[in-house]
Amino acid sequence: MTGGAPEAARVVFGARLELAERFADLLREHGIERGLIGPRELDRLWERHLLNSAVLAELLPPNSRVLDVGSGAGLPGIPLAIARPDLTLTLLEPMARRVTWLQEVITELALTVEVVRGRAEEGPVRERLAGQDIVTARAVAPMERLAKWCLPLLRPGGRLLAMKGASAAEELERDAAAISAAGGGRGEVVSCGGGVLEVPTTVVVVKRVAATRSAAGRRRDGGRRTRKDRGR
Repeated sequence: MTGGAPEAARVVFGARLELAERFADLLREHGIERGLIGPRELDRLWERHLLNSAVLAELLPPNSRVLDVGSGAGLPGIPLAIARPDLTLTLLEPMARRVTWLQEVITELALTVEVVRGRAEEGPVRERLAGQDIVTARAVAPMERLAKWCLPLLRPGGRLLAMKGASAAEELERDAAAISAAGGGRGEVVSCGGGVLEVPTTVVVVKRVAATRSAAGRRRDGGRRTRKDRGR
């Protein structure tokens, strides 16, 4: 044990464990009063939150451009930034008070991470943040909505990594048609952190394979194709 961190934290964070410990301290000191975590979460910050988030790094290629949608308390974005300083990370969060928290944490830990206030479905956000290699989401929404919000933010071939619970497979099957309509391929459920975490992290992985149906009928200049256009 180091500074209250479990041994698994040393494996996951390595030489940057001290930063992870400081983030855990910040959540412990301010998380409840600022509405970031519930009182019951204090005793399981490492296993349920920090490590659960950081092991997602197993699925991220080197130097990936990563967008964490609905970042909230900074999960999984902050643990990923600590574990993988090679990533170009952006945290997207709509609530002003949480944006302030994220900016404070980034300053405190001296992380190179951008924070953007907004929602994934907003036009200006999509214009600014399009072309990501990876989009992450933790406890944000069902797959049907996540696909509509997040897939347009990915480059072709980019992947949505949605952290889910035990019902991930059922949710993926239920929302398969909506995922396809949003431009996603056939999703799969994978586990991260096996051999490190007592309960591995469950992730739904969906690759962006096409434009959305709503966009397919529009030209690049935003106009809808006419019959004459289609004949060209």
